[in-house]
Amino acid sequence: MEVNPPKQEHLLALKVMRLTKPTLFTNIPVTCEEKDLPGDLFNQLMRDDPSTVNGAEVLMLGEMLTLPQNFGNIFLGETFSSYISVHNDSNQVVKDILVKADLQTSSQRLNLSASNAAVAELKPDCCIDDVIHHEVKEIGTHILVCAVSYTTQAGEKMYFRKFFKFQVLKPLDVKTKFYNAETDEVFLEAQIQNMTTSPMFMEKVSLEPSIMYNVTELNSVTDQAGECVSTFGSRAYLQPMDTRQYLYCLKPKKEFAEKAGIIKGVTVIGKLDIVWKTNLGERGRLQTSQLQRMAPGYGDVRLSLEAIPDTVNLEEPFHITCKITNCSERTMDLVLEMCNTNSIHWCGISGRQLGKLHPSSSLSLALTLLSSVQGLQSISGLRLTDTFLKRTYEYDDIAQVCVVSSAIQVES
Repeated sequence: MEVNPPKQEHLLALKVMRLTKPTLFTNIPVTCEEKDLPGDLFNQLMRDDPSTVNGAEVLMLGEMLTLPQNFGNIFLGETFSSYISVHNDSNQVVKDILVKADLQTSSQRLNLSASNAAVAELKPDCCIDDVIHHEVKEIGTHILVCAVSYTTQAGEKMYFRKFFKFQVLKPLDVKTKFYNAETDEVFLEAQIQNMTTSPMFMEKVSLEPSIMYNVTELNSVTDQAGECVSTFGSRAYLQPMDTRQYLYCLKPKKEFAEKAGIIKGVTVIGKLDIVWKTNLGERGRLQTSQLQRMAPGYGDVRLSLEAIPDTVNLEEPFHITCKITNCSERTMDLVLEMCNTNSIHWCGISGRQLGKLHPSSSLSLALTLLSSVQGLQSISGLRLTDTFLKRTYEYDDIAQVCVVSSAIQVES
């Protein structure tokens, strides 16, 4: 009969504890009316309880703090901190102690140890302490692997390790929508939802644009005192499962806006940078991947408005400025035709030559017109013909203007 030798006990003990902020102590108040049988007994017990708030004993929230009783939840973007302690439980000196902490994720293995050097010796009842930190950047299963190697007084090399498995959850749900304006501006709406079970203080939600754009945040208004106030109010808290919309306006930089051929197809807009705080100031941060959008197609020739009045007088000429851009890869020879509608009448010569327009080039064109009908009128009737290919491009409903009677004073 084969007898297995007894398993040798290790001389060192390994303890691992996650470091988190404490929580406010909560209790369950038990009270009754004075005419009930216990009288004032329950109320007196609550007043004598050191964990209750003086003068507000019936509140569940106390003044004392409690240490975490379990591992708790870890969310993406938070900093995972852990305390590692190796204690010599024996009565002999241990030499060449090496403590190593690795974090295994679904895609990589990270070394979190502050030092990879071995400790020369560890006397009885002494310990080696280390605190590790890691900003969590992946969701899913994570395994903290703590390994300890040492040498006994007899020269025997010993080794053991422990595994600590935990899940990283998604704290926020981020959805984005793009809106393209005729002026080459792009409006980005970011919907951010709190997926945790506790309120969040939204410290910062900003958009870092790509090199092609300048960004303007549209999440604040100016009050009567002239100060900038957030549209979400003075308290930037996001309750569990609540959603908040943030709006940004991106405008192409001048060097890119002048070259229409560059802003085509899929373009990179930028990325969102989100910073929040939870229980007692615990901080989290997320950065989205590069946001992309499909640039709208304008065909071979694009016509856009650079200047137009909002309100004009009835039967009085007004001026607009158009910009014509060659979005094709060939040179065009353009002719401008202006066709009157029932309400809009163009002033000037129709059928005039605009000349040659090279690829990705543009020209500005000042036009004069008047309206014979009051109300909100649509500007239509422009035609561009490329004499090289005998191809005509029609532009209707370019913009709208409000036409009022000439007796009404139009504010500039």
